[in-house]
Amino acid sequence: MIDDAPLIKLKKNPPRPGNAQIEALRGTPTGFVVDALYGGGAMDYRIKPSVAGQSDFCGVAVTCQAGPADNLAVLAALPQVRPDDVIVAATDAYYGTAVVGDLVMQMAKNRGAVALVTDGCVRDTPGIAHVGLPCFAAGVTPNSPAKNGPGTVNLPVVVGGVAVEAGDMLVGDVDGVVVIPFAKIDAVIARLDDVRAAEAKTLAAVEGGLGVPGHIEELYKSGRVEEID
Repeated sequence: MIDDAPLIKLKKNPPRPGNAQIEALRGTPTGFVVDALYGGGAMDYRIKPSVAGQSDFCGVAVTCQAGPADNLAVLAALPQVRPDDVIVAATDAYYGTAVVGDLVMQMAKNRGAVALVTDGCVRDTPGIAHVGLPCFAAGVTPNSPAKNGPGTVNLPVVVGGVAVEAGDMLVGDVDGVVVIPFAKIDAVIARLDDVRAAEAKTLAAVEGGLGVPGHIEELYKSGRVEEID
């Protein structure tokens, strides 16, 4: 007789950034983080805040693979959530049902989560607004999911076209969500000073009247612009 397959596969004790790393990234605009990652790392543009005005977060990924029309893995992820964590729920980009609503969001907040991110849909947005926890999703639908599994917790997932592993850092704001792989956290933090300095320098020049970037002026002088009458 074959035993029943496990409903949830769980990775215990994934790596975790230190408090100093989390604090170094807190409040950083997603655009700066992308620049520090050399231009990548953002999830699909459709994954946006479900509630206007509730977007900014910085935290550590707790991943779960729920699959379409099911949220057992999201519920199974709750015991793994610690303060400053972000639940990252993969649904295979399924939009037919919600993966969470306000009650699960409140439970996540009670556990110390700072956000939830999913490539699926959510529901109960007035309740989510009341909870006050940033919730990023691809859409909203009142349809409810099953709780049957199978699923995974703290194993690798892909959300919005970006691979996410437990222990990675996520930064979100009104522009979207950026993933910082665990192995690159320190490098990104180190580059952010240069990114901020370059941004400040360019901003000052633009506000001072700059209309054409210097490298575009040099391009025009280089002879590599072909003019056609």
